Amino acid sequence: MKQRKIPLRKCIVTQEMKPKAELVRIVRTPEGDIMVDPTGKKNGRGAYLTNEEEVFLIAKKRDSLSRHLQVNVGADDYDRLIAERKATV
Repeated sequence: MKQRKIPLRKCIVTQEMKPKAELVRIVRTPEGDIMVDPTGKKNGRGAYLTNEEEVFLIAKKRDSLSRHLQVNVGADDYDRLIAERKATV
């Protein structure tokens, strides 16, 4: 039986290639909202982060999501994303 290819994505903070299922996709919707995408299929520009709170805190400190999503992401948005990540785990 043929083995299926596992899709890999790169974490924007750690720069590690990991299976898509191990990462959390953060998406900027066409309306400009920032949210966690648990399905990985929402419409909009996406960025992947390793599913660990330390990585989210580093992203907040470096403001990585603002660069990758090409929108201003505030500290409140990072805190909300961390809370959403905990809810999806």
